[in-house]
Amino acid sequence: MIYLDSNVFISAALYDDEVGNRARTILKGIRSGGFEACTSTLTFDEVYWIVKKEKGKDSALRIVKAMLRMKNLRYVPVDKEVLWRTYELLDENDLGPRDGIHLACALISGSGTMISDDSDFERVDLMENVTMEKFILWIDQQKRFQ
Repeated sequence: MIYLDSNVFISAALYDDEVGNRARTILKGIRSGGFEACTSTLTFDEVYWIVKKEKGKDSALRIVKAMLRMKNLRYVPVDKEVLWRTYELLDENDLGPRDGIHLACALISGSGTMISDDSDFERVDLMENVTMEKFILWIDQQKRFQ
């Protein structure tokens, strides 16, 4: 299972460039059953907030509704266990609290890989962190070997 940082959803919703295309390709792969993914319930908040600010309330509601209906995507609740793990991560690493929550959710969920274009995760060596670009390249390589 892979963990999706909120910037995957935000990029898919807001950008019509290569970054947005990569994000949409990843989400399409999840919806089609190519792989399973999870994200934090915090992602709902972050996506709604940023899309609302950039494109308005109606667009934000449409995007988060699509996220909630998305197949093969599981939400990791931000509960007390996640918050204690976040506390430990903040104490041991140079992370902001939202990044700490995402990393705690990824670790607790058992995800082996986090997909994020946030360079802050590169400083933490607790799980594999890959950019959207690298993940797309990996998918393409897997297709060649099938």
